[in-house]
Amino acid sequence: MKAAAMTRASGLLPRRRFLQTAGAAIALAGAPRILRGEQPRAKNVVVDTHVHCFAGAEDTRFPYHARAPYRPEPSATPEHLLATMDGAGVDYAVIVHPEPYQDDHRYLEHCLEVGQGRLKGTCLFFADQPGWRERLPELSRRIPLVTARIHAYAPDRLPPFGKPELREYWRAASESGLAVQLHFEPRYAPGFEPLLKEFRDTTVIIDHLGRPFQGTPEEHAVVRRWSRFPHTVIKLSSLQPREQYPHRDIGPIVRQLIDDFGPRRMIYGGGYNAQATPGSYRAYRQRATSYIGHLGEAEQALVLGGNAARLFGFRDHA
Repeated sequence: MKAAAMTRASGLLPRRRFLQTAGAAIALAGAPRILRGEQPRAKNVVVDTHVHCFAGAEDTRFPYHARAPYRPEPSATPEHLLATMDGAGVDYAVIVHPEPYQDDHRYLEHCLEVGQGRLKGTCLFFADQPGWRERLPELSRRIPLVTARIHAYAPDRLPPFGKPELREYWRAASESGLAVQLHFEPRYAPGFEPLLKEFRDTTVIIDHLGRPFQGTPEEHAVVRRWSRFPHTVIKLSSLQPREQYPHRDIGPIVRQLIDDFGPRRMIYGGGYNAQATPGSYRAYRQRATSYIGHLGEAEQALVLGGNAARLFGFRDHA
């Protein structure tokens, strides 16, 4: 356990964090580290775990990928992000490497360098495309990555479900000390379940509440049942307003997922974009907080940052 408690000089969590090296402790305690009863902190840290940054269409240093599914025109730079974080009371953030760059991580590297320890990142590689076997571990050694993201929502861009390549990718992410971060429509959830069962020492982040409005209640029930796996964490993000199709209230779903996963297995993210101001950014967090208002203050603080600080090893709060 001494080795598992050490941190790397780069500021990352230890190589296996509670994802792997803490395996013995997890087995002993029966749950990942964020689920165990640490004492509350004197300062409630705020961590936004879902930020996209873009250099913009005019910055030729960081061009969008030829396979980009969309190409944002305005820039959302790390400098703007940090200023907005300061104004909104956000301590740390996780840059979720966006699809317009595909597996080109140069802009992510730039963002994390500008962040000087306040920002960490996710990577995006594709199990059915060449090159990731060498590049994923190399990138994870070089920059402060915390997760490897997998997408499953566009029928022509699905991961290789049921094939050795996806299992190999999952294992490689885990061996590089990363969580696996899933962004998917609920209809594709069953394809991930065999890997959830196999890699029980690898933390799995479920983006955007499992996208409940992009599937039927029956399809999303599969995601809810993942709460039986103690290494899963649900993300309170992409909070679709009732005015937007399909005109449903997200509040009961959030409460249901808190009941399923518990407040120690929920993290918060969202509200930043190119047009964000400190006021709009803070307002989004206040809206997210309104959905967890039935929790006590200490539990709300865990969702809004305490869980993520421990999970992703932000140094001052790990």
